[in-house]
Amino acid sequence: MFEFLQRFFGFGKEEEASSKKAKERLKLVLVHDRASLSPEVLDNLKEDLIKVISTYLDIDDGAVEVNLNREDETIALVASIPVLKVKRSVS
Repeated sequence: MFEFLQRFFGFGKEEEASSKKAKERLKLVLVHDRASLSPEVLDNLKEDLIKVISTYLDIDDGAVEVNLNREDETIALVASIPVLKVKRSVS
């Protein structure tokens, strides 16, 4: 009954969200460590991606996210790049 009331009134959701965020951060740190990429290298990669993609698309630079995700034995580079519009002519 107490669990129902907690879920109904939303108690504990902040703790769950905080816990999930901490787990995701830890996973990210472990993936970076296993991939032998320092945070500086990942930042440089992000900046280079922004430069290249900005040649062809108008993007929201501040909302770009670049991460390394690990599944089983593989590591994937995952980028979320919000596109504002497609450039009609490349300069």
